[in-house]
Amino acid sequence: MQLEETEVHDILTRLRRVEGQIRGIQGMLEEGRDCSDVITQFSASMRALEHAGYKYFAATMAMCATNPEQASLEGYDPKRLEKLFMQLT
Repeated sequence: MQLEETEVHDILTRLRRVEGQIRGIQGMLEEGRDCSDVITQFSASMRALEHAGYKYFAATMAMCATNPEQASLEGYDPKRLEKLFMQLT
């Protein structure tokens, strides 16, 4: 299913933010920063990546609900969608 351009843009923005957080963690490790600071950034990065994944899945579900015939043709039946969702959790 092809997502709307605005949805793709939002998800890409979120992923770029995560990418920046990961680079920040790398820098923190190179600088020898305190463990609690590094762990805090790991936690924030993981949550941000999870949210991007959930946003992507929600957009896919919306497209499937709006275009059920197309979703079915592309193999996005309820069982497959459930399996994909479970991969995120």
